[in-house]
Amino acid sequence: MLEDLQTIPELEGLVACLAGRRLAALTGAGCSTESGIPDYRGNGQPPSRKPIQHDAFVRRPDVRRRYWARATLGWGRFSGARPNPAHAALAAMEAGGALAGIVTQNVDRLHHAAGSRHVVELHGALADVLCLECGAREERASVHERLLLANRGWSSARAERGRLAEVAPDGDSELTPADVDGFEVVACAACARGPLMPDVVFFGGTVSPARVEAAWALVETAEALLVVGSSLAVYSGWRFVRGAAERGIPVAVVNVGPTRADELCQVRVHARAGTVLPLLASRLGGLAHPA
Repeated sequence: MLEDLQTIPELEGLVACLAGRRLAALTGAGCSTESGIPDYRGNGQPPSRKPIQHDAFVRRPDVRRRYWARATLGWGRFSGARPNPAHAALAAMEAGGALAGIVTQNVDRLHHAAGSRHVVELHGALADVLCLECGAREERASVHERLLLANRGWSSARAERGRLAEVAPDGDSELTPADVDGFEVVACAACARGPLMPDVVFFGGTVSPARVEAAWALVETAEALLVVGSSLAVYSGWRFVRGAAERGIPVAVVNVGPTRADELCQVRVHARAGTVLPLLASRLGGLAHPA
Protein backbone atom coordinates (compact mmCIF):
# COMPACT_ATOMS: atom_id res chain seq x y z
CA MET A 1 0.00 0.00 0.00
CA LEU A 2 2.84 2.40 0.82
CA GLU A 3 4.32 1.88 -2.64
CA ASP A 4 0.91 2.57 -4.19
CA LEU A 5 0.54 5.84 -2.29
CA GLN A 6 4.04 6.95 -3.22
CA THR A 7 3.26 6.31 -6.87
CA ILE A 8 -0.26 7.76 -6.83
CA PRO A 9 -0.91 9.84 -3.70
CA GLU A 10 -4.58 10.35 -4.65
CA LEU A 11 -5.27 6.60 -4.67
CA GLU A 12 -6.60 6.48 -1.10
CA GLY A 13 -9.09 9.23 -1.86
CA LEU A 14 -10.17 7.43 -5.03
CA VAL A 15 -10.71 4.17 -3.15
CA ALA A 16 -12.61 5.94 -0.36
CA CYS A 17 -14.90 7.61 -2.90
CA LEU A 18 -15.72 4.42 -4.79
CA ALA A 19 -15.48 1.57 -2.29
CA GLY A 20 -18.78 -0.06 -1.43
CA ARG A 21 -20.60 1.68 -4.27
CA ARG A 22 -21.93 0.17 -7.47
CA LEU A 23 -19.94 1.90 -10.21
CA ALA A 24 -20.48 2.94 -13.80
CA ALA A 25 -17.48 3.95 -15.90
CA LEU A 26 -17.29 6.54 -18.67
CA THR A 27 -14.20 6.03 -20.81
CA GLY A 28 -12.52 8.17 -23.43
CA ALA A 29 -9.48 8.05 -25.68
CA GLY A 30 -7.05 8.21 -22.76
CA CYS A 31 -8.12 4.69 -21.86
CA SER A 32 -6.73 3.42 -25.17
CA THR A 33 -3.63 5.53 -25.76
CA GLU A 34 -1.53 2.94 -23.93
CA SER A 35 -2.70 0.43 -26.53
CA GLY A 36 -1.15 2.59 -29.24
CA ILE A 37 -4.29 4.41 -30.36
CA PRO A 38 -3.77 8.19 -30.17
CA ASP A 39 -6.34 10.74 -29.09
CA TYR A 40 -7.18 14.15 -30.53
CA ARG A 41 -6.47 16.11 -27.36
CA GLY A 42 -3.38 14.59 -25.80
CA ASN A 43 -2.76 15.89 -22.27
CA GLY A 44 -5.53 18.43 -22.62
CA GLN A 45 -3.93 20.15 -25.59
CA PRO A 46 -5.91 21.39 -28.63
CA PRO A 47 -6.49 18.77 -31.35
CA SER A 48 -3.32 18.14 -33.34
CA ARG A 49 -5.25 16.74 -36.29
CA LYS A 50 -8.41 18.03 -37.92
CA PRO A 51 -11.10 15.41 -37.27
CA ILE A 52 -13.41 14.00 -39.92
CA GLN A 53 -16.75 15.80 -39.94
CA HIS A 54 -19.81 13.55 -39.91
CA ASP A 55 -21.88 15.64 -42.31
CA ALA A 56 -19.02 15.98 -44.80
CA PHE A 57 -18.51 12.21 -44.86
CA VAL A 58 -22.20 11.60 -45.59
CA ARG A 59 -22.51 14.27 -48.31
CA ARG A 60 -19.18 14.28 -50.13
CA PRO A 61 -17.71 11.41 -52.19
CA ASP A 62 -14.24 13.00 -52.04
CA VAL A 63 -14.28 12.90 -48.23
CA ARG A 64 -15.33 9.26 -48.29
CA ARG A 65 -12.56 8.41 -50.79
CA ARG A 66 -9.97 10.14 -48.63
CA TYR A 67 -11.17 8.33 -45.52
CA TRP A 68 -11.31 4.85 -47.06
CA ALA A 69 -7.90 5.27 -48.70
CA ARG A 70 -6.33 6.32 -45.42
CA ALA A 71 -8.29 3.69 -43.49
CA THR A 72 -7.09 0.93 -45.83
CA LEU A 73 -3.53 1.99 -45.05
CA GLY A 74 -4.06 2.24 -41.30
CA TRP A 75 -6.58 -0.52 -40.57
CA GLY A 76 -4.05 -3.30 -40.15
CA ARG A 77 -2.32 -1.60 -37.26
CA PHE A 78 -5.49 -0.19 -35.72
CA SER A 79 -7.24 -3.56 -35.73
CA GLY A 80 -4.12 -5.13 -34.27
CA ALA A 81 -4.27 -2.99 -31.11
CA ARG A 82 -4.72 -4.99 -27.92
CA PRO A 83 -6.28 -4.14 -24.54
CA ASN A 84 -3.98 -2.57 -21.99
CA PRO A 85 -4.05 -2.91 -18.18
CA ALA A 86 -6.77 -0.25 -17.90
CA HIS A 87 -9.16 -2.28 -20.06
CA ALA A 88 -8.28 -5.44 -18.17
CA ALA A 89 -8.88 -3.77 -14.80
CA LEU A 90 -12.33 -2.52 -15.82
CA ALA A 91 -13.28 -5.99 -17.06
CA ALA A 92 -12.05 -7.49 -13.78
CA MET A 93 -14.06 -4.99 -11.72
CA GLU A 94 -17.18 -5.89 -13.69
CA ALA A 95 -16.55 -9.60 -13.21
CA GLY A 96 -16.00 -9.00 -9.50
CA GLY A 97 -19.27 -7.11 -9.11
CA ALA A 98 -17.86 -3.64 -8.41
CA LEU A 99 -18.62 -2.24 -11.86
CA ALA A 100 -22.09 -2.33 -13.43
CA GLY A 101 -20.88 -1.43 -16.91
CA ILE A 102 -19.09 1.00 -19.20
CA VAL A 103 -20.21 3.89 -21.36
CA THR A 104 -17.37 4.40 -23.83
CA GLN A 105 -16.69 7.21 -26.28
CA ASN A 106 -14.08 5.00 -27.96
CA VAL A 107 -14.67 3.16 -31.22
CA ASP A 108 -11.89 0.57 -30.92
CA ARG A 109 -13.88 -2.22 -29.19
CA LEU A 110 -10.96 -2.89 -26.83
CA HIS A 111 -13.27 -3.13 -23.82
CA HIS A 112 -14.95 -6.13 -25.43
CA ALA A 113 -11.57 -7.66 -26.27
CA ALA A 114 -10.59 -7.34 -22.60
CA GLY A 115 -13.70 -9.22 -21.49
CA SER A 116 -16.11 -6.44 -20.50
CA ARG A 117 -19.69 -7.58 -21.05
CA HIS A 118 -21.91 -4.53 -20.45
CA VAL A 119 -20.55 -1.84 -22.77
CA VAL A 120 -22.52 1.02 -24.32
CA GLU A 121 -20.62 2.18 -27.41
CA LEU A 122 -21.76 5.78 -27.45
CA HIS A 123 -20.06 6.59 -30.76
CA GLY A 124 -20.32 3.16 -32.39
CA ALA A 125 -17.40 1.00 -33.49
CA LEU A 126 -15.05 1.02 -36.47
CA ALA A 127 -15.39 -2.76 -36.73
CA ASP A 128 -18.89 -2.32 -38.15
CA VAL A 129 -19.75 -0.75 -41.52
CA LEU A 130 -23.12 0.62 -42.62
CA CYS A 131 -24.52 1.28 -46.10
CA LEU A 132 -25.85 4.83 -46.27
CA GLU A 133 -28.44 3.85 -48.88
CA CYS A 134 -29.97 0.49 -47.94
CA GLY A 135 -28.85 0.26 -44.32
CA ALA A 136 -27.14 -3.13 -44.69
CA ARG A 137 -24.31 -3.93 -42.29
CA GLU A 138 -20.99 -5.57 -43.02
CA GLU A 139 -17.98 -6.40 -40.89
CA ARG A 140 -15.05 -4.05 -41.37
CA ALA A 141 -12.71 -6.98 -42.01
CA SER A 142 -14.80 -7.98 -45.03
CA VAL A 143 -14.88 -4.42 -46.37
CA HIS A 144 -11.13 -4.17 -45.89
CA GLU A 145 -10.55 -7.31 -47.97
CA ARG A 146 -12.76 -5.96 -50.76
CA LEU A 147 -10.90 -2.65 -50.72
CA LEU A 148 -7.56 -4.45 -51.01
CA LEU A 149 -8.83 -6.49 -53.97
CA ALA A 150 -10.15 -3.38 -55.73
CA ASN A 151 -6.85 -1.58 -55.20
CA ARG A 152 -4.24 -4.32 -55.66
CA GLY A 153 -1.57 -2.19 -57.26
CA TRP A 154 -2.31 0.75 -55.00
CA SER A 155 -2.22 -1.27 -51.79
CA SER A 156 0.92 -3.26 -52.64
CA ALA A 157 2.82 -0.09 -53.46
CA ARG A 158 1.93 1.29 -50.05
CA ALA A 159 2.15 -1.89 -47.97
CA GLU A 160 5.48 -0.95 -46.40
CA ARG A 161 4.20 2.54 -45.59
CA GLY A 162 1.17 0.98 -43.88
CA ARG A 163 3.40 -1.14 -41.69
CA LEU A 164 5.40 1.90 -40.66
CA ALA A 165 2.61 4.47 -40.48
CA GLU A 166 1.32 5.70 -37.15
CA VAL A 167 -2.29 4.90 -36.36
CA ALA A 168 -4.58 7.94 -36.31
CA PRO A 169 -7.58 8.43 -33.97
CA ASP A 170 -10.10 7.46 -36.67
CA GLY A 171 -8.29 4.22 -37.49
CA ASP A 172 -6.72 5.71 -40.61
CA SER A 173 -3.32 7.10 -41.54
CA GLU A 174 -1.82 9.97 -43.50
CA LEU A 175 -1.72 10.01 -47.31
CA THR A 176 -0.88 12.62 -49.91
CA PRO A 177 -3.69 13.97 -52.15
CA ALA A 178 -2.09 12.21 -55.13
CA ASP A 179 -2.27 8.87 -53.35
CA VAL A 180 -5.92 9.42 -52.50
CA ASP A 181 -6.84 10.30 -56.10
CA GLY A 182 -5.75 6.88 -57.29
CA PHE A 183 -7.88 4.97 -54.80
CA GLU A 184 -11.08 3.08 -55.75
CA VAL A 185 -13.89 3.01 -53.19
CA VAL A 186 -16.09 -0.11 -53.02
CA ALA A 187 -19.88 -0.02 -52.73
CA CYS A 188 -22.25 -1.89 -50.45
CA ALA A 189 -22.06 -5.67 -50.93
CA ALA A 190 -25.82 -6.02 -50.43
CA CYS A 191 -27.24 -3.40 -52.81
CA ALA A 192 -24.10 -2.94 -54.97
CA ARG A 193 -24.52 0.83 -55.13
CA GLY A 194 -24.77 2.44 -51.69
CA PRO A 195 -21.79 4.30 -50.18
CA LEU A 196 -20.25 2.77 -47.08
CA MET A 197 -19.54 4.43 -43.75
CA PRO A 198 -18.02 2.98 -40.59
CA ASP A 199 -20.81 2.75 -38.02
CA VAL A 200 -19.40 5.56 -35.91
CA VAL A 201 -20.37 9.10 -35.05
CA PHE A 202 -17.70 11.38 -36.47
CA PHE A 203 -17.34 14.92 -35.16
CA GLY A 204 -20.53 16.93 -35.56
CA GLY A 205 -22.71 13.83 -35.78
CA THR A 206 -25.58 12.86 -33.49
CA VAL A 207 -25.51 9.93 -31.10
CA SER A 208 -28.51 7.65 -31.61
CA PRO A 209 -31.32 8.00 -29.06
CA ALA A 210 -31.07 4.28 -28.26
CA ARG A 211 -27.42 4.59 -27.26
CA VAL A 212 -28.09 7.71 -25.20
CA GLU A 213 -30.98 5.95 -23.42
CA ALA A 214 -28.83 2.91 -22.66
CA ALA A 215 -26.05 5.13 -21.30
CA TRP A 216 -28.44 7.06 -19.07
CA ALA A 217 -29.91 3.80 -17.76
CA LEU A 218 -26.45 2.68 -16.68
CA VAL A 219 -25.41 6.00 -15.13
CA GLU A 220 -28.68 6.57 -13.27
CA THR A 221 -28.63 3.16 -11.61
CA ALA A 222 -25.01 3.57 -10.47
CA GLU A 223 -23.94 4.83 -7.06
CA ALA A 224 -20.77 6.47 -8.39
CA LEU A 225 -19.37 7.43 -11.80
CA LEU A 226 -15.74 6.79 -12.70
CA VAL A 227 -14.45 8.86 -15.63
CA VAL A 228 -11.37 7.37 -17.29
CA GLY A 229 -9.22 9.02 -19.95
CA SER A 230 -11.56 11.76 -21.15
CA SER A 231 -11.25 15.54 -21.10
CA LEU A 232 -15.05 15.62 -21.56
CA ALA A 233 -14.66 18.30 -24.20
CA VAL A 234 -17.37 16.63 -26.29
CA TYR A 235 -20.95 17.07 -25.09
CA SER A 236 -21.93 13.46 -25.80
CA GLY A 237 -19.88 12.32 -22.80
CA TRP A 238 -20.00 15.46 -20.68
CA ARG A 239 -23.81 15.29 -20.34
CA PHE A 240 -23.57 12.13 -18.23
CA VAL A 241 -21.05 13.63 -15.81
CA ARG A 242 -23.15 16.75 -15.40
CA GLY A 243 -26.26 14.61 -14.97
CA ALA A 244 -24.58 12.45 -12.34
CA ALA A 245 -23.50 15.51 -10.38
CA GLU A 246 -27.02 16.96 -10.55
CA ARG A 247 -28.39 13.70 -9.16
CA GLY A 248 -25.91 13.65 -6.29
CA ILE A 249 -23.94 10.72 -7.72
CA PRO A 250 -20.25 10.99 -6.74
CA VAL A 251 -17.88 11.48 -9.66
CA ALA A 252 -14.23 10.42 -9.73
CA VAL A 253 -11.87 11.29 -12.61
CA VAL A 254 -8.69 9.55 -13.77
CA ASN A 255 -7.10 11.50 -16.61
CA VAL A 256 -3.84 13.07 -17.74
CA GLY A 257 -4.63 16.75 -18.29
CA PRO A 258 -7.55 18.97 -17.26
CA THR A 259 -11.19 18.00 -17.74
CA ARG A 260 -14.55 19.76 -17.69
CA ALA A 261 -15.41 17.77 -14.57
CA ASP A 262 -12.56 19.07 -12.44
CA GLU A 263 -14.89 21.41 -10.51
CA LEU A 264 -17.64 18.80 -10.15
CA CYS A 265 -15.79 15.66 -9.15
CA GLN A 266 -15.08 14.47 -5.62
CA VAL A 267 -11.69 12.99 -6.55
CA ARG A 268 -9.28 13.84 -9.37
CA VAL A 269 -6.30 11.61 -10.20
CA HIS A 270 -3.77 13.01 -12.66
CA ALA A 271 -2.15 9.80 -13.92
CA ARG A 272 -2.34 7.22 -16.69
CA ALA A 273 -5.31 4.88 -16.65
CA GLY A 274 -3.08 1.86 -17.14
CA THR A 275 -1.28 2.69 -13.91
CA VAL A 276 -4.24 3.69 -11.74
CA LEU A 277 -6.97 1.21 -12.65
CA PRO A 278 -5.13 -2.03 -11.85
CA LEU A 279 -4.36 -0.59 -8.40
CA LEU A 280 -7.96 0.50 -7.97
CA ALA A 281 -9.27 -2.90 -9.07
CA SER A 282 -7.00 -4.67 -6.60
CA ARG A 283 -8.48 -2.54 -3.79
CA LEU A 284 -12.12 -2.74 -4.84
CA GLY A 285 -12.06 -6.39 -5.83
CA GLY A 286 -11.43 -7.88 -9.22
CA LEU A 287 -7.66 -8.30 -9.40
CA ALA A 288 -5.54 -10.29 -6.99
CA HIS A 289 -2.49 -8.25 -7.99
CA PRO A 290 -2.12 -5.09 -10.13
CA ALA A 291 -1.18 -5.78 -13.76
